Amino acid sequence: MFFKRLYNPKLAQASYLVGCQKTGEALVIDPNRDVDVYLEQAAAESLTLTAVTETHIHADFVSGLRELSQRAGATAYLSREGGPDWSYRFARPHDRLVGDGDILKIGNVELQAMHTPGHTPEHLTFLLRDRAASDQWMGAFTGDFLFVGDVGRPDLLEKAAGVASSTEAAGSALFRSLQRFRELPGYLQIWPAHGAGSACGKQLGAVPQSTLGYERLANWAFSIKSEQDFVRAVIRDQPEPPRYFGQMKKINRDGPAPLGGLHAPEQLQLSSLEDGPRQGRLVVDTRSAPEFAAGHIPGTLNLPCGKAFLAWAGWLLPYDQTMILIARDESAALEVTRDLAMIGLDRVVGYLPAQALALWPGRLQRVRQVEAEELESRLKNGEVVIVDVRGQAEWEAGHIAGARHAFLGALQSQLDELPRDRPLVTQCQSGQRSAIAASVLLQHGFDKVWNLAGGYGEWLRRQQMPAEVR
Repeated sequence: MFFKRLYNPKLAQASYLVGCQKTGEALVIDPNRDVDVYLEQAAAESLTLTAVTETHIHADFVSGLRELSQRAGATAYLSREGGPDWSYRFARPHDRLVGDGDILKIGNVELQAMHTPGHTPEHLTFLLRDRAASDQWMGAFTGDFLFVGDVGRPDLLEKAAGVASSTEAAGSALFRSLQRFRELPGYLQIWPAHGAGSACGKQLGAVPQSTLGYERLANWAFSIKSEQDFVRAVIRDQPEPPRYFGQMKKINRDGPAPLGGLHAPEQLQLSSLEDGPRQGRLVVDTRSAPEFAAGHIPGTLNLPCGKAFLAWAGWLLPYDQTMILIARDESAALEVTRDLAMIGLDRVVGYLPAQALALWPGRLQRVRQVEAEELESRLKNGEVVIVDVRGQAEWEAGHIAGARHAFLGALQSQLDELPRDRPLVTQCQSGQRSAIAASVLLQHGFDKVWNLAGGYGEWLRRQQMPAEVR
């Protein structure tokens, strides 16, 4: 049997390629939109993709199931569980609907579907065995049902897809799924669809796989015996789901449009940016926060290309607007274009290399970095307003007295509540999210915007210093 985990760190998302080396057949589980990765990997192993499946209708990225099955000429295996509201709407005549207990055969390799609702109503876990080696199950592709150290959140249908009053019922379903699953052999390997950094849970581990026996010992979700207590615990302190999650659920249910490959966007002339924002095009500067703060074109939004790029792109970028990128070079522009396509943001019309900013005919705008010592003094005199852009749980755990709370993902909808007569000081935990927030405020016409260097962490450090040192 051939087995390979294919991980996208920007999405914190894992796909799996499984093949029978005797027959040359292969299957992909939970593919994302960059389907060339799977086609190339299968070809490198002399495998033919004959089947594609996914554990559930994903909310955090555009699924590659439809396009991959079309390009490979493979059968798509789609969940028939969960009721009509979350049934796939793009199945072809030769595709197959599968439910609890159904078997998928890929040569000597077998997968058995197990209905594990809770994260979503239609969710399936796939048990895996290689008949050439043993009749026993080897492991399970648990999707967003069971992670290393955590379980899938049950609140996304309500918070992201707008299904009213569904969270507690989903939490109860998740509890029952866990009780059923825990009865399987402890040696069963666990292969989840996400790792640390995903918003599909609240404390996912960075370890790529585990065993059921270890999770029964170490995973908090298995330690709670009461269904009522479990539901309260699994709902509590979940991170805010990115705004785009609801859109992804519907796109993936109805059938994503084929991407047809990824290419670097066209390099534009500097003159094309001079009227860019006025023509309805959004200019996204993907340089680092310090580079943006040192000088940027007025009206641009700073989303540094890095690990958290997609999370904030999904919160802050509109789906109905064309975009121009400012990127280091062509390869960086291609990387960003590929990343955006993973969540369905396909309207990149070109890019400007970062070095061209030196030729910008007007004055570049800057973001002032304010130190905790200066902020403390100005705050006492009422000279500034602090805008804390951290999440709700972080805010409730402690914040600067007098600060206003405006979560970064929702900041664009709260601009009218912020004063314009005093400088606004954006603040997060370390200064990274607040740097993005500063660019949002500047983009929307706030002309006095500072960023707290080092964030709340640096503020706390200063408060704990002896007075004579401070």
